[in-house]
Amino acid sequence: MFSLAEARTLFPLVRGITSRTADELAPVQRQLKVLPRRSQELQAAEQRYQNIVSTWVNKMRRLGLVVKGLWLVDFDTGDGYLCWKYPELKLGHYHGYDEGFAGRRPLDEVLETLDPDWARY
Repeated sequence: MFSLAEARTLFPLVRGITSRTADELAPVQRQLKVLPRRSQELQAAEQRYQNIVSTWVNKMRRLGLVVKGLWLVDFDTGDGYLCWKYPELKLGHYHGYDEGFAGRRPLDEVLETLDPDWARY
């Protein structure tokens, strides 16, 4: 569980790891679009893609985050999630456990209307 202060403290590390990993993955993604189907080169690129993404997922989980998709992570607050998707520049959204990414709301709005406990510590 994360308080808002804890999530904000961890966020620069999360964003840095994700940014570097996205940069590492970009050339592999380009290769996957142009390599011939069923080629050994394509298989090798697919394996590199999987390794890079798996490494990122494992790092995010070790930091205590919930990985919801590629470059999409949630910080569990105990009543919902602080939600971030790369390349957003700040941790600026929240959604309840049942709402998902489509139901996320601006964090400032949530803080003003709900005054959650996790925002006070």
